[in-house]
Amino acid sequence: MFLDLKDLIKSLQSFNGVTRKNDISKVTDSLKSVYNISGNVLLDFGDDASAIDIGNNQVILFAADGIWGQLMNTNPYWAGYCSVLVNVNDIAAMGGKPLAMVDILSIKHDKIYDELMKGIKDGCEKFNIPLVGGHLHPDADFDSIGMAIIGIANKDKLITSFGANVGDKVLVAIDIEGRQHHDFPLNWDTTYLKDETLVQNQIKVMKDLGESGLVTAGKDISNPGVLGTLEMLCECSDVGACVRLESIPRNPKVDWEDWLKSYPGAAFVLTSPVENTQGVIDMLSKFDFTVSVVGDVISEKSLYVEYKDERLVLFNQKVNPVL
Repeated sequence: MFLDLKDLIKSLQSFNGVTRKNDISKVTDSLKSVYNISGNVLLDFGDDASAIDIGNNQVILFAADGIWGQLMNTNPYWAGYCSVLVNVNDIAAMGGKPLAMVDILSIKHDKIYDELMKGIKDGCEKFNIPLVGGHLHPDADFDSIGMAIIGIANKDKLITSFGANVGDKVLVAIDIEGRQHHDFPLNWDTTYLKDETLVQNQIKVMKDLGESGLVTAGKDISNPGVLGTLEMLCECSDVGACVRLESIPRNPKVDWEDWLKSYPGAAFVLTSPVENTQGVIDMLSKFDFTVSVVGDVISEKSLYVEYKDERLVLFNQKVNPVL
């Protein structure tokens, strides 16, 4: 299959899963003065979840996600299911145990209620995480869903986005056995048709990975795709990376452009000292993750992509950062 790396780079740079992240700085910059007003918040903006110190070497993990309006309008059932999935993955990415969720629903069209609720219910059952409350706007001007989740973790066993070190290896772990959702080809579904025990174990093993101390940093692969997510991690850690494209685990039925833009149901980018990489691979491979060392963490604040004899800059933190 012919692949033009320059065209791929341009497409990824303009991908709305990447560009829509830019606006977050408008919010975070205005809230810096109150971010840690209690003195108990351990992590800065940019991680998958906030970590609040509650003593006894434990932290509460707190995250929230909203679902794209296009997904809500096209397939409210899948919007409900994904609202659970994305939040559970945020806690898993931190090496935590998900505990419970609350939601905020805004409903304009009554006809979406049944499908939306069924999707949320099925998501809760798949991941074994309760929905314990929330808020409903029954007369809104639009349909939307937001979900928040809490989890718990050991303070000194967190997987954060801020720990990658120059010289670490970059690993990508993806469950490549899945399907492109029929309504949303960029949604790589790896959970819906699978046994709930496997799906729950894919979450639990991330907590085990955090407690193992094998990794220095990690994030779950989200809307910016594999490389956009890696760039977010690099920006948080104040480093760069060089990645070999063909080393990234991929289902061969999906072309590279769609694959690198996809939101997978179970997938993480991680960094680790070279001597720990086999341990990471061994732990995650037991639960249907395909795991590969795909590159290196570097001091230059750029993300390079290599393919055959080409090496191009995808992101530069001064020119086109994601966050």
